[in-house]
Amino acid sequence: MDYMQQTVKNICGTDTGNRQLKLVNFEAHDNHAAHDTEGLSKQHLVVRRGRPFKIQLLFGQGWNPHAQILVLEVWLGDMSEKFQAHFSGDQFDPERWSARIFSDDVTLQSVTIHICSPVLSSVGLYHLQLHIMTSSSRISYLVGSFVLLCNPWLKDDPVYMPLDAQIGEYITSDYGVLFMGSHSNVSRRPWSFGQYEPGVLEACLQLLQVSPQHLSDKNRDYSRRADPVYLSRVICAMVNCNDDLGILTGKWSGSYKDGVRPTDWSGSADILHRWVSSNCNPVRYGQCWVFASVLCTVMRVLGIPSRVVTVFNAAHDTDSNTTIEEYYSSTGEKLNISKDSIWNFHVWVECWMRRPDLGPEFDGWQVVDPTPQERSGGIFRCGPCPVVAVQQHCFSTPYDTPFIYASVDADVVRLILRNGQVVGRKVDSEQVGQLIYTKSIGSDKPQNLARTYKGKKRPQPSDSPPVSGMLGQPRSLMMSEKCTTYSRSCLMSGSAVSHEEASSDLEVSLNVDGEPTVGENIAICVTVTNRSGGPRDLMVHLDAQLKEYNSSAQQSFWKEQKEVHIQPDDVLKLRHTIPSSEHESVLAGDDMVNVAVVVKDVRAKERVLDTQEFSMSSPQITIEIEGGDSIEMRKEYTAQVSFTNTFPKTLNRAVLTVEGFGLLQDKQEARLTLLQPGDKIEKKVSITATSPGTKVLIATFSHSNSPSVVSRCFHKVSITRE
Repeated sequence: MDYMQQTVKNICGTDTGNRQLKLVNFEAHDNHAAHDTEGLSKQHLVVRRGRPFKIQLLFGQGWNPHAQILVLEVWLGDMSEKFQAHFSGDQFDPERWSARIFSDDVTLQSVTIHICSPVLSSVGLYHLQLHIMTSSSRISYLVGSFVLLCNPWLKDDPVYMPLDAQIGEYITSDYGVLFMGSHSNVSRRPWSFGQYEPGVLEACLQLLQVSPQHLSDKNRDYSRRADPVYLSRVICAMVNCNDDLGILTGKWSGSYKDGVRPTDWSGSADILHRWVSSNCNPVRYGQCWVFASVLCTVMRVLGIPSRVVTVFNAAHDTDSNTTIEEYYSSTGEKLNISKDSIWNFHVWVECWMRRPDLGPEFDGWQVVDPTPQERSGGIFRCGPCPVVAVQQHCFSTPYDTPFIYASVDADVVRLILRNGQVVGRKVDSEQVGQLIYTKSIGSDKPQNLARTYKGKKRPQPSDSPPVSGMLGQPRSLMMSEKCTTYSRSCLMSGSAVSHEEASSDLEVSLNVDGEPTVGENIAICVTVTNRSGGPRDLMVHLDAQLKEYNSSAQQSFWKEQKEVHIQPDDVLKLRHTIPSSEHESVLAGDDMVNVAVVVKDVRAKERVLDTQEFSMSSPQITIEIEGGDSIEMRKEYTAQVSFTNTFPKTLNRAVLTVEGFGLLQDKQEARLTLLQPGDKIEKKVSITATSPGTKVLIATFSHSNSPSVVSRCFHKVSITRE
């Protein structure tokens, strides 16, 4: 029988014919519409705290309101509260459970009761009992269960959001856009948050039930679940599995054959389903955008407004000095001797809530980062950290403000090393957090949040070590080879012996032309400026290295050097090309490249440096769905997927794959032994959606000449009800 209209179980007292409760109607359609919870569950009534919902009681021989009192009891775990249903038109009490009966809702054999929870009720699965009481007896029934969520529509709720457009984007929408790549070549991909997929709400509730906080003291956990700050701390830790029965295992290198490559996920529902079906064993594998997207899903399901945010050039400051040290050889090769790092992009979540623990000035968006990087309170989690605390440099504000600040506003000190000596230096105060993107309301365009994070630069303490003390200096600095020798241990720690700085009137900048694409030449322009009154003989070194978005550079795949002469007060533009033949066996779509130039004054032994990192673009895969990208549930449609070889040579063993959670049962693929230049490989697939919301079709193209997938395409499909 449908859970919305079900029989009840007598748990106490003797039933007589005239009092027997036969049926309870949970009024699912009306309640879900009134509470904006339509589609969240087919198993439970889902309502929001602080807003009344109604149930209809159907009796076998009628109910006598003059002789029989109806008392309701709600249970959350072992905790319960009783409250009587009153005939009254008074407002509900916002601080305690209450129930009202209106005269129009009473018939000979039925009564409708309107129930309202306190505004600060705990989130969870509640059980409801009914006690029918007279002066001499009591009969009790187990009526059923319901799920209670936060209420961003209610002004008194700590997650209240004033604008309907905001709630539509950050609560009810199941579609998002993830921004990735590099700040100079931003890519985007759709993501299905999937909160309306069957079983997703139940998975989110299960997540709370298996948290360490619940397993150690369930009543304390239940009582604290009214607080969105507490909820976000618990859920943030549970999205990764480092300390608990969490959802995802992180992996950033090596083989992914025993799981799913992080780039292959397109939605949260598949991940949550796998976690539940494996009895809470972690799903393999996630990286920052996967962790963040799953967290965003859980928070939206629980009623906490949330959005996914990408920080480009995000710093990972291991020693908490808000300075990132990078080391380069005298020929431009980036060296892996720093514990600090800059991720080309990092993805976290902002959640909207009040902070009564801090004061109203810290209300609003809070950073919550589930990627397991550093511990907070002994557990791998981060936040909630008020964005305004980052902007205003309130570093003592809970939680993890210094770490978040460094991620978006640290300075980068680049050191040139030769034989263990620092022979050149550049301080960059602009690179970190150049762009901080989230999806715009009602649009796929990015909204840049950088101003909400970045205020005026924090002044450096006077007792900072020399490397950190460079923050006030010009962006391009230079030293003589006669400077102090650094030991490896000093370099690793970022500390240094004092030294004298030398100013430089030699400058260099490096730019990559256009949008570098797999299979094409990469054009680089180096601009050298001589501001001195004399000519210079220079040695120019260039180096290009493959790198992961979240780690240091790997092997160099291209090097070049040349001698040049520059006149006084002159500017030279040097153009270089990395031929496709030099990188086609190394680079694939979305790969990152670090290019550096070191210019040395041959006579003065002075060096200057500039670097740039960029992501490789891919030839496009085309996906076309008959009738457009909006399809009806349970109807079959055809999708045509194709890739045209735009490379100037034949590709061997070409493979085109297509998959899509909620649209296709299994991965499908087309294969060609040889794909000639200008020729096309294509695959026609039949898709059918069994649930509403947003789905994503994923297509990939690969061939034997490339080390990995050459191109990926993510195609949004909107599902409408029949």
